[in-house]
Amino acid sequence: MIFPTSTVSTAAAEADGVIHVAHRQDLLPSGGLDAVAAAEVSIMLAYGEAMEGTGKPLVVSGSIGSPGWEGLGRPATEADPAIPGGDAHKGTLRVRNIVETTVIGLAERGVRSSVVRIPPVMHSTTDNAGFIPLLIGLAKEKGVIGYPGDGGNRWPAVHARDLASLFRLALEKGEAGKAWHGIESEGIRFREIAEAIGSRLGFTAVSIPADVLMLPGFFGFLENLVTLDVPASNAITSQALGWKLTQPGLLEDLGNGHYFPANDSA
Repeated sequence: MIFPTSTVSTAAAEADGVIHVAHRQDLLPSGGLDAVAAAEVSIMLAYGEAMEGTGKPLVVSGSIGSPGWEGLGRPATEADPAIPGGDAHKGTLRVRNIVETTVIGLAERGVRSSVVRIPPVMHSTTDNAGFIPLLIGLAKEKGVIGYPGDGGNRWPAVHARDLASLFRLALEKGEAGKAWHGIESEGIRFREIAEAIGSRLGFTAVSIPADVLMLPGFFGFLENLVTLDVPASNAITSQALGWKLTQPGLLEDLGNGHYFPANDSA
C-alpha cells in the first residue's frame, strides 16, 4: 500500500520514533532508480517537517553499494560520506545518495536522524527475492555459475536478523547525523560466493570476461551489480552501538540448505 506524504507525516509526528526501509519499487519499470530516489526524498522531507525540533529518532536504510567509494584503496568506513550522484550517474545506485544526504541533513533541524547502510546481500531462511536467489536462478538457466573477471571484487553481506538488531540499536541510541554499516565482514570475494553456489548445485564456477559484450550477455540486468567492489568496515558501528553478530555468515548460510531445498533439482 502506498500512503500519501501527509499520512506519513501525521504518523511520524505521533510516533516516538521512525524506522524507514520502504522503497517505491513500483516506479522502477517506468522511471528507474531516479524516480525511486525522488519519491523517497519527498518522504524524508515529510518526516523532517513532522519531527523537526523533537529530537526523536529517524533511522533510514541506505546502501553500501551506492555512495561512490570506488578507488578509495581501503575499506569504506561509516565516516565516509555519500558522494552526490549528478547527471553522469543517472539510473545508477548513486542517485539514491540524495536520500542519505537528506536524512543526515535533518540532524541540523533537531531530528535524531541516521542511516543504516545495507550491503548487496541480506541472507536468511526467508530470503526468496534477494541477489542470492537471483544468482541461483541464473545459474540454473545457464548451467554454470559465473563471476566477473577474476571474481576478486568484494560484496559485503549480513544476516537479516543481525541487520534487524542494528536498526533497533540505531533507533534506541544512535547519534544524530551518523551513518552505520550493517555488514558482517569487509566483503566476500564474488568468486567465493559463486563457488559456494556452484558446489551446492553441482555446477562449475566460471569466469565471465569483464567486457561490454560478455557481462550483459551472461548477467543481464545484474551486469552493473555483479562488478561492485565495495569493501567496508563495521568497526565504528560495533563500538558505538555495541552491535554484535550472532547469526551465520553468508558462506555458512549457503551451506545450511535453505537456499537449495532437497527436492529442488537443477
